[in-house]
Amino acid sequence: MQKSKTVKLTVLAVLSAVVAVISFIPLKTLGLEITFSMVPIAVGAILYGPLAGAVLGGVFGIVSFLQCFGYSPFGALLLSESAFYSFLVCVPTRILAGYITGLLASLMEKGGNAAKEIRFIICSLIAPLLNTVLFMSTLVLLFYKGETIQYFVKALGAANPFVFVILFVGINGLIEIIAGFIVAYPVSRGAYQGLKNRF
Repeated sequence: MQKSKTVKLTVLAVLSAVVAVISFIPLKTLGLEITFSMVPIAVGAILYGPLAGAVLGGVFGIVSFLQCFGYSPFGALLLSESAFYSFLVCVPTRILAGYITGLLASLMEKGGNAAKEIRFIICSLIAPLLNTVLFMSTLVLLFYKGETIQYFVKALGAANPFVFVILFVGINGLIEIIAGFIVAYPVSRGAYQGLKNRF
């Protein structure tokens, strides 16, 4: 029991470090910026459930919020409008995304063999999708009428908040979700089998 708890804490510590590091090294290609930060969150949530997902999501959220202090130009603009709102956009959304992913994984693990197997696929997809949906929903709710978002609204020619989200996220968000799934699915499944067989 103690050994299992130690392994869990070690795995979560490693995943937390991975979340923090890869938040600063997005993949830049073809004019797109793709982050894989939700991959270790999905892996942790699938392996250890909602609390683990929430903790890892919190790490991502805190790092994301800290990036508003000069590292991220977009984040800095939001911070200049409201530090509190910026915190709400960055942190609770990521915690909730990790928590819901872990909750779904736990519920599916209690099902039959098919549910246990398919949870790797579903949760690997839902984690980055939830991140995008929750982040953008909160961003629109809190900042849509502010100067920063209105600048993008006019630049993109968005007629309403829904159109703004589609245009703002666009192909980048879709690729991020697909890329996150491609990485998270085999990693989570392999890690689960490895830990199960060894411990």
